[in-house]
Amino acid sequence: MAIRSKIFCETYHEDIKLLNTYWSKAWMGLFIIGLFILPFLGDTYMVYMVNLCCIATVAAVGLNLLTGFTGQISLGHAAFLAIGAYTGTILSEGLNMPFWVTVPAGGLVAAAAGILVGIPCLRLKGLYLAMATMSFGVMVEYVLITLKGVTGGERGMYMPEVDVFGMVLNTDESIYYFLLVITAIMIVAAKNIVRTRVGRAFVAVRDRDIAAEVMGVNLTLYKVMAFALSSFYAGVAGVMYAYVMGHIHPEHFTMLHSVEYLAMIIVGGLGSILGSIFGAIFIVVIPEFIKILAQTIEEAIPAMAGKYDDEWNIAAFGLLIMLFLIFEPGGLNSIWQRLKIGFKNWPFTY
Repeated sequence: MAIRSKIFCETYHEDIKLLNTYWSKAWMGLFIIGLFILPFLGDTYMVYMVNLCCIATVAAVGLNLLTGFTGQISLGHAAFLAIGAYTGTILSEGLNMPFWVTVPAGGLVAAAAGILVGIPCLRLKGLYLAMATMSFGVMVEYVLITLKGVTGGERGMYMPEVDVFGMVLNTDESIYYFLLVITAIMIVAAKNIVRTRVGRAFVAVRDRDIAAEVMGVNLTLYKVMAFALSSFYAGVAGVMYAYVMGHIHPEHFTMLHSVEYLAMIIVGGLGSILGSIFGAIFIVVIPEFIKILAQTIEEAIPAMAGKYDDEWNIAAFGLLIMLFLIFEPGGLNSIWQRLKIGFKNWPFTY
């Protein structure tokens, strides 16, 4: 009598399934149900935070495709979000275009900008590439401020409310499902991209670019493709951000925000789609816990009242990330993988 142990796949089709066990399908079903009923269980602010997590997740997944999978560091990711956000706003406000035009259009325009940036940066690596992308981000921010006739300059632009086939989504709860669907589509698409020939080429370029080129991988093609895909995801996230906030401003897309997106994929785990999700949620939610902790300390110690401000929040946030990276360089995804392995092997330790 044959006894199956763990996951046993008999065909390649079974091996490449995203959900290849009944347990994984059951947990995913429960997770989807939980996301569906979340607006009914939480308050408006909680739903708003989840909306921000959806936007950050799409942006972080895009950056991870470029940095985590292809090894091309970028410090100008927020600039591509700005391009997508302003493109979607101009199309929606000026031309009265629906969401099914503005969302992909924002991504495509950002992808075109990503190609324009990626081609001149083909021979750059490491800090040189980081400086080049950072310079692009500064340039985009300057253009947004000075091109007042198109972008509104320092006044910014107002994004009209989302109109989904006649139903106006003007609250955080109503726009929640709209963002959730887009986020799910982008995550599934990225998960499938990294399992294809393109994804394997990205990893080969990241690990050993010279060896990959000798084996027939077109470095020019796949590096530019990585920039385009990453920028497309950023552009879509930018349009989502514009719909949620209702008003966009150049200060929403500074280099500091690019550093935050880079922190998301480092904390979550480089080269992991799930790590991008973990990192995005961590970076968005942790500052709120820091604020709650600071308020608790002020209530317990009256002498500390009024001492807390945003600068302390940034300092505590940075210290937390630094300590996290020192003790867990593999990111949150590494912790999650160890927990899964420990759960599967229980009660054994091997």
